[in-house]
Amino acid sequence: MTYWHEIDSPVGPLLLAGTAQALIRVHFPAGPCPLRPAKEWRHASAPFVRVHAQLMEYFCGARRTFELPLAPGGTPFQLRVWRALVAIPYGETLSYGELARRLGLTGGARAVGLANGANPLPIVVPCHRVIGSDGTLTGFGGGLHIKRSLLALEGAACAVDLFAAEERAALARSPAAGRRPL
Repeated sequence: MTYWHEIDSPVGPLLLAGTAQALIRVHFPAGPCPLRPAKEWRHASAPFVRVHAQLMEYFCGARRTFELPLAPGGTPFQLRVWRALVAIPYGETLSYGELARRLGLTGGARAVGLANGANPLPIVVPCHRVIGSDGTLTGFGGGLHIKRSLLALEGAACAVDLFAAEERAALARSPAAGRRPL
């Protein structure tokens, strides 16, 4: 039986799904790809008491790693990438290319990026700690603003937002860029 429950968090609502034994999904229902509970899922808060408590500890800065039974569904390659994500220390970031190299996949940044993007347990399995090789924030299921918030919460020294960089470049190219405001 799959259970679900929605909780409030500092980064918005989180949809939790799992069995009585393990967490299988954390989702951002307000994000760009909303997920609604399947008809056969049963609403219950009891299976998620420990998950909720640990997430709130994380958001308060009192927890750096999660101690939860997890059962994400994925291919053997995806599971391997997700295990590597858990090894990225709190407050640190890693590029997709570096993560691929650590997995022995020279030139495998794109494959690692696809597996990272398919992570069904964001925050708990910290895919937000993976960034572009130039330090840009790229891709996150809940939106880049949430990725930025999670990295800021952890005190990660990185993070040039891809869109902010593009906006600065566009502004610099604009005809008004050389004019001074009145």
